[in-house]
Amino acid sequence: MENVFTYLKNQFVFQLDVLFQVDDPAQKPVLNQQDYNGFIIEFIIENHLTEIDILLLGLAFVPHVKPDFLSAVIAEYLPNGGELPEFGGVKAKNHRGILPTGETAQFLIAGNNLNDRVAFYNYLHNHSFLFQKRIIRIESVPNGEPKLSGLLSLEDEYIEKFITGKILKPQLSSIFPAQLIETQLDWDDLVLNPTTLNNIKEIETWLKFNEILLQEWDMKSKIKPGFRVMFYGAPGTGKTLTASLLGKYTKRDVYRIDLSMVVSKYIGETEKNLSSLFDKATDKDWILFFDEADAVFGKRTNVRDAHDKYANQEVSYLLQRIENHPGLVILASNFKTNIDTAFTRRFQSIIEFEVPSYGERLQLWKNNLPKGIRIAEDVNLNELSKKYDITGANIVNIIQYACLRTLEDKNENIKLDHLLQGIKKEYAKEGKMM
Repeated sequence: MENVFTYLKNQFVFQLDVLFQVDDPAQKPVLNQQDYNGFIIEFIIENHLTEIDILLLGLAFVPHVKPDFLSAVIAEYLPNGGELPEFGGVKAKNHRGILPTGETAQFLIAGNNLNDRVAFYNYLHNHSFLFQKRIIRIESVPNGEPKLSGLLSLEDEYIEKFITGKILKPQLSSIFPAQLIETQLDWDDLVLNPTTLNNIKEIETWLKFNEILLQEWDMKSKIKPGFRVMFYGAPGTGKTLTASLLGKYTKRDVYRIDLSMVVSKYIGETEKNLSSLFDKATDKDWILFFDEADAVFGKRTNVRDAHDKYANQEVSYLLQRIENHPGLVILASNFKTNIDTAFTRRFQSIIEFEVPSYGERLQLWKNNLPKGIRIAEDVNLNELSKKYDITGANIVNIIQYACLRTLEDKNENIKLDHLLQGIKKEYAKEGKMM
């Protein structure tokens, strides 16, 4: 990556020589990509970055590995200190050097030429691959201040990629209210009725072929971006597992949205939290999974007071963001009727996850009992499947309980009594009687 930073410095020297009218100014530099290697060069070549985007990428990245870079560049021209507004840059709370702003990028590319500076602004917003993909952004500034005076920021995952070669997965936090979910299970472990499975396969088909449909078949002007799906059914019927498997078999990250971190009692905060999430997810090819979505996407209420008014505005805002999101969004709810019809009309698919039938429960019992561990002779899986109307999640909990009791009692096989105790516990959790 050293060659990128050398190119970056030489470009600054070129612009500063012109600004300070030095006697023997430097020539405009050229980056020779073929003579070097490294993760950042691989990224540049892979994405066919323009010279402007290469400079923007280097400028946004350099403070993370060379904190004194910009300070050293400007010190050569202002050895006694002083202000250079054209250069831009800001001081941070912890960082002791200069951090680049949009103004720094503008000076780097266009110098002090007015026409070139206007052209750069247009390039940034209409042509830059890095900005279109939100790999680089300019942070917002207070009203009235120049837009380009905001901090020039590189997405965290790309900082990690250019240093280690690996993309850093975003972590659950107040600014990213979502958590990566994965599974070690396979499609064979998902026991659902044929109708539900066929509907799920339609989603998998969209994930595989959507890009071909839009680009090669030129349907992007006729079809809205993204795919919106609703899963509804009782807890434990396989909604989360299905989302995880869709990601696993189409090689996409699945992020479950933590609605407790999204929904806020303060006006406008819910919109702000979800806006941040959707902004980060755009162009990432993620699957967004809103579990218990009723909390945010529930029915709009009659307007009785200001709180109702803003709550309805939140729903309308979210509807717009979901409609414009280019990826797969899955909303999960216990009941279809809980979700606002304004959303359901815009879903490409609404899929019911029914409580498993007798045959499906029997298959779940067989799939989840530990292999190689005997069960007592009086355990009849057919009878358990017929008698107890429970979900797959219930069955997994029951088997875990029975296995732990078996180990605790040092038994050689899983006893019926332990299974029945586990069933009793599951019934009690849901307020049912055996």
